[in-house]
Amino acid sequence: MILLSRGEEIILLAVYKLQGNAYGVTIREQVNDDIGRYWPFGIIYKTLKKLRAKGYVEKIASDPLSERGGRTRYYYEIMPAGISALEKILSVHSAIWRGIQDLNFEKKAK
Repeated sequence: MILLSRGEEIILLAVYKLQGNAYGVTIREQVNDDIGRYWPFGIIYKTLKKLRAKGYVEKIASDPLSERGGRTRYYYEIMPAGISALEKILSVHSAIWRGIQDLNFEKKAK
């Protein structure tokens, strides 16, 4: 079974949450909201490129936007394969965390 990397998981979840409004800036803002820090755009776009290559997201060009000087904005949409990948990673997370009642690692370290 091929699993998402943590970065792929975070970006793919951001695209899923943004439903139709996922482009570079909004994805970066969603990641910041989710994990508490901004990722460089280079990491976001590199990860989106990997997700596209795997068939997990699709890149969609908008019509030219006047507020962008007539330039196109590229949106990302999650594909069924991306949803399936998220379901698999959630299942794995649930399985590996099952049975953990107390995260008092200090007590375990002694």
